[in-house]
Amino acid sequence: MFDVISERVQVCAIVALTAVLVGGCSPAGRQAAVPEWELDNPIAPLAPPPLGMEDFFAGTKHAPDPKRVRLGRWLFYDTRLSADNSVACATCHRPEHAFSEPTSVSTGIRGQKGTRKAPTFINQAVTLRPHFFWDGRAGSLEDQALGPIANPIEMGHTPDGMIASLARIQGYKPYFREAFGSDSITKERVAQAIADYERTRVSGNSPHDRWRYNRDQSAVPASAKLGHEVFFDKANCVQCHVGSNFTDSQFHNIGIGWDPAGRRFTDEGRFIVTKKKDDLGAFKTPTLREVAMRAPYMHDGSVASLREVVEFYNKGGRPNPNLSVRIKPLNLTPAEIDALVAFLESLSGEGYQDTPPARFPQ
Repeated sequence: MFDVISERVQVCAIVALTAVLVGGCSPAGRQAAVPEWELDNPIAPLAPPPLGMEDFFAGTKHAPDPKRVRLGRWLFYDTRLSADNSVACATCHRPEHAFSEPTSVSTGIRGQKGTRKAPTFINQAVTLRPHFFWDGRAGSLEDQALGPIANPIEMGHTPDGMIASLARIQGYKPYFREAFGSDSITKERVAQAIADYERTRVSGNSPHDRWRYNRDQSAVPASAKLGHEVFFDKANCVQCHVGSNFTDSQFHNIGIGWDPAGRRFTDEGRFIVTKKKDDLGAFKTPTLREVAMRAPYMHDGSVASLREVVEFYNKGGRPNPNLSVRIKPLNLTPAEIDALVAFLESLSGEGYQDTPPARFPQ
């Protein structure tokens, strides 16, 4: 008799343990099963700044919230934020290209072509000046996140339409509650979540960083070391590509987009925002972190390779009435051009990489 009771107790224990493992032990105390879309998108602790970027990110005023980062990661890769469910933020800001794209200009819904190439947003948790987009028309990452959603050529949605689309997805509501305290879905919350995810895309610990900060002489080739000297001395690239993130976050006219025959710019750049004559044809200085991953180059993707970029600057840019006084012929030798390219390639690091979630809230 006791053997029978013992067997029954063992069986009940096994059943109870199995129930707990699959998400519940009894109808009254059952635990909710974890949705499958959480498996590859868990809440993760914030990573410390990588080598070379510690001082830069020491100035971060508001650290990303891990719960908002998790929500923002889904939203960033979710095509349902676009009007026809075909385009996501990641369609143009591709992680394998350092959150830029391998095309000259962006392509939006219905195959529409824009006029500019999507710039990277890595290392943007801190900026010297809060200007986003090539022309600086957005004052924060949150503003930047909402811009493409409402652009008729890009994601083609209205804010209200985007909110309505997300509100129909019941699976998103628990994560808005988790991140913001209630189920309410607003454009501001969508922007905050996406922006917090973008703030976690940080690049550092490059070969250049290991050479300069860890004194690892084997981290970069001799050509990159020569390129470092050329960058800071003869070429004086540091005029604009300054600091550990290699950008002054300001706007400069280097002549890209100037039409000599028509004596006009095909894209007026910063002038469109400020209406100041001095800003005509000026565009924001991009970071050089991960620059080797982001060909083609310039705001219109008109320069195919890093070597062609250096050669463009070596010639003194493209003359036009508003050319920056900083842009002058550099008189670099072919060997110095090669070295400068090697230096730029040494700025490819780690910390920003990601792959799209396999599943999304339903």
